[in-house]
Amino acid sequence: GELDRASNRLARRLRRLGVGPDRRVGIAAERSFELVVGLLAVLKAGGAYVPFDPDYPTERLAYLFEDAAVDLILSQDGVRDRLPGDSGPLRLDLDDPTLTDESEEPPEVEVHPEQLAYVIYTSGSTGRPKGAGNTHAALANRLHWMQEAYRLGADDTVLQKTPFSFDVSVWEFFWPLMVGARLAIAEPGDHRDPARLSTLIRAYGVTTLHFVPSMLQEFVGSDDCNAYPSLRRVVCSGEALSAELRDRTLQRLPGIDLHNLYGPTEAAIDVTHWTCRADDGGRVPIGFPIANTAIHLLDGDLNPLPPGVIGELFIAGAGLARGYHGRPGLTAERFVPDPFSAGGRLYRTGDLASRRRDGTLDYLGRVDHQVKLRGFRIELGEIEAQLLAQLGVREAVAALREGPGGARLLAYVTGDDRMLAPEALREALRATLPDYMVPERIILLAEIPRTHSGKLDRRALPEPDWTGGDYQAPETPTEQELARIWGELLGVARVGRTDSFFALGGHSLLAAQLVARIRRQFNVALPLRTVFETGSLTALASELEMFQPQPTGDAALSAIDSLLGELEAS
Repeated sequence: GELDRASNRLARRLRRLGVGPDRRVGIAAERSFELVVGLLAVLKAGGAYVPFDPDYPTERLAYLFEDAAVDLILSQDGVRDRLPGDSGPLRLDLDDPTLTDESEEPPEVEVHPEQLAYVIYTSGSTGRPKGAGNTHAALANRLHWMQEAYRLGADDTVLQKTPFSFDVSVWEFFWPLMVGARLAIAEPGDHRDPARLSTLIRAYGVTTLHFVPSMLQEFVGSDDCNAYPSLRRVVCSGEALSAELRDRTLQRLPGIDLHNLYGPTEAAIDVTHWTCRADDGGRVPIGFPIANTAIHLLDGDLNPLPPGVIGELFIAGAGLARGYHGRPGLTAERFVPDPFSAGGRLYRTGDLASRRRDGTLDYLGRVDHQVKLRGFRIELGEIEAQLLAQLGVREAVAALREGPGGARLLAYVTGDDRMLAPEALREALRATLPDYMVPERIILLAEIPRTHSGKLDRRALPEPDWTGGDYQAPETPTEQELARIWGELLGVARVGRTDSFFALGGHSLLAAQLVARIRRQFNVALPLRTVFETGSLTALASELEMFQPQPTGDAALSAIDSLLGELEAS
């Protein structure tokens, strides 16, 4: 097909440019056909791909470019201008017209199983993201296990919606292509919009897709969540799946299989699996190891622990990453000799777990201060390091706290009051960190609370005030109704005209809920991006009043048919 021919042409060009085994190639592209061509071409050329999310701040991209030391960067029109500088590695456009001059035959390349397939960066506790290099052997083991376990067929369609800078995207891309199933690609931004996902599932007859639990919560809470006859499998990972959400999902989607997976980027995506059942009851386990993988629960001296005792989870087997790119010290610290297998290695996850008597594993949280928020893995130390780099900040503590609507990312700082403004600090963090790592609130303190021994006392950190600042009452009927909806979603008693949805504790998932509520209340299909682009209640109300109500009845069916036609044509 065209995908095979296009990736062969690009792979041959990459070979002529020196790409081969263990050579790293950066890819900066939006979700698209061209992105898939680029991923396949790098692997066909024998190289390893390094994803650079074009939505990352320029400063973070510049750091990744330098740290990854890629030989070449593949990009596309519309992304080029967002990349840092023109110096550095050679750049090649994925849509370069001269690629048609290349042969469509696959290049002849010998790839050893232990050579790199991809390098994906994760948050780093020192403020520096670290790149985990995964091998072809690890990737092949993971994909073959998934096919043996879940049996994807030619009549299946997988929806690819995870940003390719996260490792779930690896199986979303390659599993369907490996077995001849269909790969449907969501447009940029669609992964945050339940309404768009609903349209895509119906339009493409999606049978298989992935959710982090927080996004699954929004999906099964939608009015039409049971209107997907094509859906067969929902794969869940990225954060703990609650028993309540398991039960609700199986109730709302009775015809699907719900799979709960667990694993770090350092071990080729996932290392344990569990298929949920309606009669499970109690905690949702992470289950059992996948093929060619061993899970050890050990104490501080690496001694094995009996069933029922909580220990740190260590991983052994075919899925382990080679290590962290350019970080031999950190690699040696996290990938340790396996005392149970001569010449083997263990990966120290920093996760706590226990084992039931039948061998089932339960995930119980973190040893350190790494957290997961809406599926994103975050080192709180990286946020703290960026805050400490700001002028006037003396101390900084990042924390995940429960607030209205769920877990919220906060930061507490001390320093020179004359130089510290929470919004200015948040703006500075936006220049260096992805959106999901920017605290929703930054709270100024006279001093950081400490225990008698002088250690940070996280339990004594004050709870934030989730209400707004200077209050101006909503005036127009639209403002008043929006204020009511905001208050219910954010759990705040009053919302003023100048209040910001995100300053009151909103985040991307709550923004998606807001759009759904607006659709129901006002009969208006407000684009999700409008919520991010408007700064206040009154600004959003003004935007909302400019939109025409959605059609109803036959007109609505006609509009849906038109939209499906556009999706099929694209």
